[in-house]
Amino acid sequence: MYRIKTLNKIAPQGLERLDPAHYLVGEDVTEEEGILVRSANLLEYAFPDSLLAIARAGVGVNNIPLDRCSENGIAVFSTPGANANAVKELVLCAMLISSRDVTGAVRWVKNQAASGVEVETVVEKGKSAFVGPELYRKALGVIGLGAIGALVANVALDLGMDVYGYDPFLSVDAALRLDRHVHVVRDVSELYKKADYITAHVHFNEKTRHMIGQEALAAMKPGVRLINLARGGVVDDEALLAALDAGKVTAYVTDFPNNKLVANPHVIAMPHLGASTPESEQNCAVMAAEELRDYLENGNIRNSVNLPDVYLDRSGAQRLCVLHKNIPAMLASITALLSRDGVNVENLSNKSKGDYAYTLVDLGTPVEPTVLEDLKRLSNVIRVRVIG
Repeated sequence: MYRIKTLNKIAPQGLERLDPAHYLVGEDVTEEEGILVRSANLLEYAFPDSLLAIARAGVGVNNIPLDRCSENGIAVFSTPGANANAVKELVLCAMLISSRDVTGAVRWVKNQAASGVEVETVVEKGKSAFVGPELYRKALGVIGLGAIGALVANVALDLGMDVYGYDPFLSVDAALRLDRHVHVVRDVSELYKKADYITAHVHFNEKTRHMIGQEALAAMKPGVRLINLARGGVVDDEALLAALDAGKVTAYVTDFPNNKLVANPHVIAMPHLGASTPESEQNCAVMAAEELRDYLENGNIRNSVNLPDVYLDRSGAQRLCVLHKNIPAMLASITALLSRDGVNVENLSNKSKGDYAYTLVDLGTPVEPTVLEDLKRLSNVIRVRVIG
């Protein structure tokens, strides 16, 4: 029986993927082997020795201490792409409300009615204050062409926009998702020069912190409209507010408000609505539960943010899962111990990611306990697990 702790409300469609005959799931579970989480803060969480994996029903993992997890042999999973359509649709909304001042217009109409004015007598005269450009034939710049960015780029083409994309880490899979009419640029400054609208879809880390700052804003077209549904720290708020006051940026739509931003009349702030749809929450919960289940039952790693992706179809009598430091001769040391015991290796996969590596070995016969103990004692081995 696997023990799974939930630290947020997880959509039932996800929990249904964990068979109650094999999984004990709930917020009161202790000595857990897995954690399902959305936004709960785990930075100071005391991990039990039993914990093998954390699955985040979402993409951002800044609420999880990745370094500490890696050091303790805990796999951390996210759900890239599960909320992509929800965010794509909100980007479309953001482009429209940054152009036509829909929010200001709705607020004005309500204020007219509240003041006792007959609304129908003033709308024709008042509407001129909320005029804005169409999206058709304007240029959109998409920074980050992953699951969300690719969807945004493609749908913008359907709106008749000219689309420029930038992603220094563009994968083959992501490139194949892009419509061939998207102009993929090598230098983000080219995107800044041409885009009337810019939307960011990058992970937040030290490399992307304030990537849209004073220098980037200065390189953009005058009057640009900027959208940030990625993470607040991707944009330098102080530089952004100065650009808004100077008229360099016409409007800023963000899903990450703070008091300074909200006070600026050119900022349209939303309360982190990007993935707030029932469909998105269900997709994320299902994907997170399936990643967790595959790791616990089969040792497979898919969509990990701290460890390499390694997966094999099951074969043989037993599967050996070894998490270790990424240093030379580790694989040779592991297979040498198995050979010493006369165990036949039927299948094997080994991959690394940064300082860590993961080895899956399918064995023809069960391994002796003494060999497992010797494996655990190997220098730079972090965790050894056997799945029957």
